[in-house]
Amino acid sequence: MSFQPTEPFAPARGLASPHAQTIFASLVRPTHAPPLKRERWELPDGDFVDLDSFDGPQGAPHVVTLHGLEGSSRSGYITAILRGAAERGWGATAINFRSCSGEPNRLARSYHSGDIGDALSVLKHLRARLTGPLYAVGFSLGANVLLRLMEETGEHSPVDAAAAVSAPFDLGVCADTLDGPGPFQRLYRGRFLRTLKSKAREKLRRFPGVFDGAAMERATTIRGFDDAVTAPLHGFRDATHYYAEASSGPRIQAIRRPTLLLSAKDDPMIPAATHPRDVAANPVLHAVVTEHGGHVGFVAGSPFAPSYWGEAQVLAFLASRNANTQPV
Repeated sequence: MSFQPTEPFAPARGLASPHAQTIFASLVRPTHAPPLKRERWELPDGDFVDLDSFDGPQGAPHVVTLHGLEGSSRSGYITAILRGAAERGWGATAINFRSCSGEPNRLARSYHSGDIGDALSVLKHLRARLTGPLYAVGFSLGANVLLRLMEETGEHSPVDAAAAVSAPFDLGVCADTLDGPGPFQRLYRGRFLRTLKSKAREKLRRFPGVFDGAAMERATTIRGFDDAVTAPLHGFRDATHYYAEASSGPRIQAIRRPTLLLSAKDDPMIPAATHPRDVAANPVLHAVVTEHGGHVGFVAGSPFAPSYWGEAQVLAFLASRNANTQPV
């Protein structure tokens, strides 16, 4: 049966607009987490990712989180899942993508929306170590990474169930939306480009000539940055090639594990027209699309006592799964 939310989503009073949902959640969502241990996971290419985790009892579910563009294990939406897992007696691991843990990664390359190798390495390691169900949750860029991983691994996925929140199913359209006119679009892409360019400058200092630094400095759009930096660093011809190869939407039918797709129609970064239209053709997919919610927002309650409906539904979806859940 298709997953039904525990309650309908109603935006917090005064926060109905998509930008209010997006910005309020980003700035106000709590970031405290349960006690975490940091582990440096060495990757096959000689690089590393840092993991922040805690264990549950033997046989308990374990949740792995994948953050969004320029996020980390300290992002509020990640710590919400960590707190929820701890409250349920589960274990959890938050992956910090390369260069996102507070320390530069070793190699010239970094992370991107279609890079599944690092997350898959971590998940396989956890799958071999744990005795209970293994779940995964991705947000925004991390949601796309998770969906691509589920698509590529199919029946052999190490994950028993997954949830993707505000996934950019069509990266090209989403990049062009971020690059569009208006003060909020300038705010969003400016925030992303500020840290992306800072990291790119450090890359050039350590690895001269790995991309065109002048083109990077000229870039004022997400597509321009991906053309100048993301594509050449990761083996793509240009941004268009990267978006085509990395987008999760066209391959959604390949997923073979129960997966929640949580999106808002008014997401200011992800047009509703990009949401997969044929979800019902794959019975393991559970699409929940709200009228409001913004991008990784879903703030309910009131501004003075907010509740975060999206993370609550993710945890409810995962709790409805168990080690014996089979794709149906």
